[in-house]
Amino acid sequence: MRKYGKILATALLIVAGVTSLCSCSGKNVSYQDGTYEGKSEPYETEGDDDSGNGYGVVNLTIKDGKIVDCTYKTYLLDGTLKDETYGMEGGQIANKDFYNKAQKANAACAEYASMLIANGKLDGIDAISGATINYNEFKEAVKDALSKAEKKS
Repeated sequence: MRKYGKILATALLIVAGVTSLCSCSGKNVSYQDGTYEGKSEPYETEGDDDSGNGYGVVNLTIKDGKIVDCTYKTYLLDGTLKDETYGMEGGQIANKDFYNKAQKANAACAEYASMLIANGKLDGIDAISGATINYNEFKEAVKDALSKAEKKS
C-alpha cells in the first residue's frame, strides 16, 4: 500500500510540474483598444441536409486591453442570419425537434459571448450541450478577431 502512495505522490508532482510549465510557456499578448470582427471558416456537415452548415462572426470591443463587449452570430453558407426562424421550413415549424435543437444552438451564441466578457479570455469557456459546432466556430472567430487586435511590437 505504501508503494502505491509514493507512486501516486510522484505522479501528482509530475502533473503539477507539467501544468506549471505549460501555463508559463504561453506568450503574454496585449491588445489595442477598438472594435474587431472575426469570422470562422465555413463549417459544412456531411450529407444532403445543409441546414447545419455555416459560419460564425464575432464582434469584440476592447478597452484598456480587455474585452468589454462581444456579440456572436451565426450564418448559413448563403449569408442568411440564423435567427428565430432558423430550423423552420417555409416559415413554418415542420419538425419540432429539429427546430428546438436549432434554436437551442442559436441561443448558445449569446451565452458564449457573455461567458467571454465575464472570463476575459477563451480559456475556461466550455461548450454548451447541443451547440458544439457553434462553440468551435465561436473559438475560431474570437481568435481571428484577437489576432487583428494584437499590439505589434
